[in-house]
Amino acid sequence: MNWIQLLNDRRPGEKGKIHDRQRNKFEQDYDRIIFSHPFRMLQDKTQVFPLPKQDFVHTRLTHSLEVASVGRSLGKLAGGRIIAKYPEIQELGITPSDFGTIVSTASLMHDLGNPPFGHAGESAISQFFRNGTIAHMIMPHVTEKEWEDLTNFEGNAQGFRLVNKQNFQGLKLTFATLGAFTKYPRESKIEFHESGRKSQKKYGFLQSNKVVFTTLANEMELVKVGGENDASWCRHPLAFLVEAADDICYNIIDLEDGTNLGLVSLEETRELLSGIIGRSFNEEKFNRIASKKEKISVLRAMTIQELINQCVEKFMELEGELLDGKFDQALTDCIPASGVLKKIQTLSIRKIYKSNPVIEREVAGFEVLNGLLETFLPAVLSHKKTRQKQSWHYSSLMRLFPEELMDEIENSSGVYEALLVMQDFVSGMTDSYALSVYRNIKGISMPGI
Repeated sequence: MNWIQLLNDRRPGEKGKIHDRQRNKFEQDYDRIIFSHPFRMLQDKTQVFPLPKQDFVHTRLTHSLEVASVGRSLGKLAGGRIIAKYPEIQELGITPSDFGTIVSTASLMHDLGNPPFGHAGESAISQFFRNGTIAHMIMPHVTEKEWEDLTNFEGNAQGFRLVNKQNFQGLKLTFATLGAFTKYPRESKIEFHESGRKSQKKYGFLQSNKVVFTTLANEMELVKVGGENDASWCRHPLAFLVEAADDICYNIIDLEDGTNLGLVSLEETRELLSGIIGRSFNEEKFNRIASKKEKISVLRAMTIQELINQCVEKFMELEGELLDGKFDQALTDCIPASGVLKKIQTLSIRKIYKSNPVIEREVAGFEVLNGLLETFLPAVLSHKKTRQKQSWHYSSLMRLFPEELMDEIENSSGVYEALLVMQDFVSGMTDSYALSVYRNIKGISMPGI
């Protein structure tokens, strides 16, 4: 792989030379995501904790903005060093800020495909389709690979689908941004898994987007991996920086939230984060800070800066292997602070992710998503398979879909595509909207009463 192709600023379906621009297309990508409908929905999707009334915790929106901020720093710092190493890149008018914008935009997008209620929502969708009765209804109408998509819901693949849909004329992002966004550049079912490749752990695009991603991979000359019949490639190198930005934020900021909510002691947090900060940590100065929240905030800021520096150093050390497609691990697993990050993850699982408020939300979310799917799926299947006059109940349920999604169902090529549209509707809901719809259609609460 080479950087000039990897920084391809053409959009799907667009012709002409790359980097032939009047306005920076990478900045346009960032603006398009900020103003997009899926991005706005993140403001009411929980990151880890249910939203308590007594304190502020992060939502998917604030988390995504923070990941984008860290991603910009990672991309800009790495970009400056790459341009110094390859002067021909600078001759095309590419700047360190372009690297920063690509990584920042991809970071901003990284959770767009997540359903309500986080990982519990993903599990609910996957397990729903695996139900024997449901499987019997669907399997005769889909291919083996389409069935794999439905029974293994993946937020990364759903995000790729959303940003490539044609609603509202489509976002039409550049190949470079789409490549940096794709953490798992493979289809859901492949014949050959190369052991040890982090990017092969999950999948990053649905069968409905296979042609789009194949075009993207060819345009940027990504390295092909896997079996002969597998749609599977190496990651775009900048995807490693997007992953690092997410890893940094969820490790450090989830710990910050857990400490502010009293699930983790300030002493535990100070000991862990000072272990990353190293010599720059001044305990005497730290102890003079009166506010607990300010103490945690200072620790968080210094820790993130140190992790950014370590990740950029490791990225540049491995830059040749990244271009050859040989390196395929998380950067945060290879930096000096990796040992402390593992300790933070262990503590977070024990004290934060398995705390009662989190578990209660996940269990409730699982039930809500399952209830929505078991209600809507028969109506969509009946509409798509029979094309006959539906029952009053099914017809009424179909009218709950937004007009543009109903048009998609009508124009879909088959059962698989119609079910993906239904999945778009359910997985795109915010936490509170999903709960509201569930209560209404199940008769738990009545609209207007």
